[in-house]
Amino acid sequence: MMNTHDLLACAVDAVQIATTHAMDNISRRTEMVKLSEHDVKLCLDIECQAKAEEVIKKHFPTHATLGEEDVIAEIHNSSDYEWVIDPIDGTVNFSHGIPYWGCSIAVRYNGETLAGAILAPEINKLFTATIDSPSLCNGKPIEVSAIPTLGESIIYTGADMNKGFDCQPLSFFNKIAEKCQRPRTMGCASVDLCRVACGEGDGYFEAGIYIWDIIAAGLIVRQAGGAAEVIGTGAGGRLMFIGTNGLIHDELKDAMLSVI
Repeated sequence: MMNTHDLLACAVDAVQIATTHAMDNISRRTEMVKLSEHDVKLCLDIECQAKAEEVIKKHFPTHATLGEEDVIAEIHNSSDYEWVIDPIDGTVNFSHGIPYWGCSIAVRYNGETLAGAILAPEINKLFTATIDSPSLCNGKPIEVSAIPTLGESIIYTGADMNKGFDCQPLSFFNKIAEKCQRPRTMGCASVDLCRVACGEGDGYFEAGIYIWDIIAAGLIVRQAGGAAEVIGTGAGGRLMFIGTNGLIHDELKDAMLSVI
């Protein structure tokens, strides 16, 4: 297995190049490839992924990549190493000029996540972790909160439309609102999870997201002392994912699974 320091350095380089391209072209943030119900795909999504892939291939030309802008059915990866890229997580935020978005990149070896980086350039936050080192924010160690119960917690989530899962829209959100102190819907899964890793919130849950939304952030939560896991899978590769400070993990998980 490769040195995780080298893998992380590549991930950091890639998120920096990708977000620099987004920021340099922010005046084009409304240039759309596709507009769909509750979502949008931008020209810059595709361009930023290409920038990240260029960096990765320069460092590791034999490694495979999996990005949000790929067609999953057309991917046939032959490498044990796979880089998972979300070029602009929080695309809707970005397209509306809301500064809460980021680029997320992680690398896994035979399915195990080894290193990940998330850069939120407009709030000046770089989150990093490897499987054998602690989580950092702008180079300084971070750790999860010590909030012991779900009733005292802040939980980040999405305004779920429940695509891919057989339950009513907003049923997960309503359950979270019922059980926790306050729910928060910010619009960027990777940065939400990093805030849990920093102790700026105690848990995160969302249904209907994808591997590129949570793979780097899940590692960052775990290496900050928390817990993170996929607790369900739905149609089209959609995931039900939870990340917490560890202390409220089972309580939040049980509450979410009770909705199904």
